[in-house]
Amino acid sequence: MILFVTGMLLLIVGGYFYGKFCERVFGPDDRETPAVKSYDGVDYVPMKDWKNKLIELLNIAGTGPILGPIQGILFGPIAFITIPIGCVLAGALHDYFIGMISMRNNGAQVPKLVSKYMGNTMNKIYNIVIWLLMLLTGVVFIYTPGDLIVNDILHMDINSNVIWIVYALILFYYIISTIFPIDKIIGRIYPLFGAVLIVSAIGVFIGIIRDGGANLHNLTNTGLLFAKHPTGQKFIPVFFITVACGIMSGFHGSQATLISRTVKHEKEGRGVFYNMMIGEGLIAMVWAAGAMILFNSGTDVSTGATEMVGIISREFMGTVGGLFAIAGVIVLPITSGDTAFRSLRLMIAEQFNIDQKSAVKRVVLSLIIFIPAIAILFFAKSNADGFNLLWRYFGFTNQFVAVFALALITVYLKAHGKNYWISMIPGFYYTFIVASYIFHEPIGFGLESRLGFDPQSYTISYILGAIFVVLFYILILKITSKRKDEIIKLDRI
Repeated sequence: MILFVTGMLLLIVGGYFYGKFCERVFGPDDRETPAVKSYDGVDYVPMKDWKNKLIELLNIAGTGPILGPIQGILFGPIAFITIPIGCVLAGALHDYFIGMISMRNNGAQVPKLVSKYMGNTMNKIYNIVIWLLMLLTGVVFIYTPGDLIVNDILHMDINSNVIWIVYALILFYYIISTIFPIDKIIGRIYPLFGAVLIVSAIGVFIGIIRDGGANLHNLTNTGLLFAKHPTGQKFIPVFFITVACGIMSGFHGSQATLISRTVKHEKEGRGVFYNMMIGEGLIAMVWAAGAMILFNSGTDVSTGATEMVGIISREFMGTVGGLFAIAGVIVLPITSGDTAFRSLRLMIAEQFNIDQKSAVKRVVLSLIIFIPAIAILFFAKSNADGFNLLWRYFGFTNQFVAVFALALITVYLKAHGKNYWISMIPGFYYTFIVASYIFHEPIGFGLESRLGFDPQSYTISYILGAIFVVLFYILILKITSKRKDEIIKLDRI
């Protein structure tokens, strides 16, 4: 309980002061924002500060800050320290600077920012990765809320035909919200969704406090902070792939750039981008603590994360309150899935200069996006290990995208003579995480197993991860020295 409370204080107090520091580094001013300067009634629409905050929180908080921490707490109470530190120093910083840099570039999506600040070659690589991530995110956020609705609300078999009806209804909502102007659908219904989300998180938090810390102890006797993971997974890098959205998520960049088109004043940016990521960190902490209490009370540690959502909700909030909490968890992925597809539409439109003021062009482009999404969903549901495979690739791709964003932020800050180490250091760390993970895991290169090493060993993968950190540093120096004058010139224009 001491670690949990300490972590919550780190998030709130650390987030307040470090957020102000990040704001000073960037330097928001009184220039016209894209919402005012480029108003089009569709994507560029000025909205109230409180509404932008709520929409940003709902956009970024998919099932990641719930399912991830439920699985991540199996590594032990160390989660209560790593979540807040990572969120303050990396995740919230990432969201703030991407949102603000986008605002300075007329609400440009991240691929366009990568092209401007890092060059066309990096842009081509990034586009492949980010488009794949948006598809995977959209599909994951059809799958998980659909299963929760069928299993915990309707109390029916998730493998029955009714699941496809629920998937179809969610997909239909995504199509509508992707095509319509942002203030007509998303801007109107999100306040209601936000109330459900906040009340459900508060309900679980009250349950944790009522427990009084009786069951907030380590899962094993292996140490004060660490527990031996049930499947023997290494804390580094697996924890930071698993608890992506509660600490740092590349997906958030695509959402911050959406809201950069609806913010009326640059000085609202810290509250909208930085503080809402701190809010997601608080959600992650609450669900991690709830899972730890239940695991220590006898719940099988092999219980699936989606199933644990229902168990935790009913335990802390009763039958009726539990349904409300589950509804909150259903809201999270749905409110991220719709904007994932919306972001993908805007990215493709920017890449190929497709005018999005035309309703017909928005419909055609949306249909093109949803065809592969439906195919991936069908694969994930019809294959026995389909969803697990989908989730692992989603987790890796999510953090890989974040490395690109941290590199972009670093180049921007260095070119403008600002403190670039605040993004460079998280960039080093996450480069090491994604490189060592993909080199070791079977879904990647599986090097240790292929070379005859102990499958649990990360010896080769850690060495390669360190090499990629050096390459990350060299890349930043090379890009900045080559493009600094051009970047300054373009930003002045």
